[in-house]
Amino acid sequence: MAREYYSASEAAKTLGISVDTVRRWDRQGRIKVDRDKSNRRIVPASEIERLRGEAGPVHLSARNRFNAIITDVKVDGLIAQVEMVVSDPVRLVAIVTADAVEELALRPGMPAIGIVKSTSVMVQR
Repeated sequence: MAREYYSASEAAKTLGISVDTVRRWDRQGRIKVDRDKSNRRIVPASEIERLRGEAGPVHLSARNRFNAIITDVKVDGLIAQVEMVVSDPVRLVAIVTADAVEELALRPGMPAIGIVKSTSVMVQR
């Protein structure tokens, strides 16, 4: 049976953010939270799914996520280069496998999320 609510710390861990960010987003109205009998924040599972933009247990600890539009995809053998514009003139370029481009069906003009973790750039759709 699926859970309906998560504690603030569980929600933060699932979303890859800090508990302080959950509290701040609650104050700003960016996330819908309820309160339990002890007046602690609890986050509906549907809200976590809305913020993650997908169903299923996917977890990345990266906090630097950039909404972008793919501007170019170049595949050369087993490797591909994906260029994304975050906001003109800011752009990210990711070197990924050709299989990843095919699996994610990456095409110019489509929205994507550029994820920067340390020195790596990943693409999520």
